[in-house]
Amino acid sequence: MTRIVAIANQKGGVGKTTTAINLAASLALADQRILLVDVDPQANLTSGVGQKGRASAAGTIYDALTAPDAIVDARPYILATTVDRMDLIPADRNLTGAEIELVALSRREERLRTLLGSVRGAYDYIFVDCPPSLGLLTLNALVAADAVLIPLHCEYFALEGLADLVGTLKRVRAAYNPALDIEGVLLTMFDERTNLGQQVATDVRGFFKEKVFRTVIPRNVRLGEAPSHGMPVILYDVKSRGAEAYLALAREVLARSAATAA
Repeated sequence: MTRIVAIANQKGGVGKTTTAINLAASLALADQRILLVDVDPQANLTSGVGQKGRASAAGTIYDALTAPDAIVDARPYILATTVDRMDLIPADRNLTGAEIELVALSRREERLRTLLGSVRGAYDYIFVDCPPSLGLLTLNALVAADAVLIPLHCEYFALEGLADLVGTLKRVRAAYNPALDIEGVLLTMFDERTNLGQQVATDVRGFFKEKVFRTVIPRNVRLGEAPSHGMPVILYDVKSRGAEAYLALAREVLARSAATAA
């Protein structure tokens, strides 16, 4: 069964795109079939896997979401990446206007779910990288998803925004997607040398309990450098702390999935 996971947090700079790229690539190396979907107008996911400025003959995610009639086949929009078993539906700056254009369309919050329904079964995981907001693009991702992965920067302000996101998830469950679950909360940019980082981690684990991944993503220069080369960190520097952390996260995701299936 394909699992669609939205990677969401309305706060920017928490590691959503970094997590999408590197978790997806780590799972692809573990023989999982992966589709990445970029619904962030900044299109950092697209450039981070070396596909900046590229689009299929059908276009980008912008064209798929804003067509007059809902698109029911995602395959014409999919590009292969340089990582085996990892594909992409790219974004570009045109997506900035999608929030406004979607308002006038019928069933606007279900456009992405309709699109991705056609490739359920073709992939093991579909990861949707969301913009740092709770607008219509993020709403489309939450309606389409089976679960939400929440990257959380280990700082005080991250906790303030978390309440808003949890409230949004409850509203989406009530109105559009009753089965929406939390895949997990991922602590990112963790610095074990600071008391604040440790306190935030303790507070988050106290609130979300077993939903918090055991794996913690450390601050790591290589994680910041890899996207400028258009590749995941495991291809850029597999021995870096960042690469090791995302490989560990992939193993944890697979273990959770196996436990759920059992």
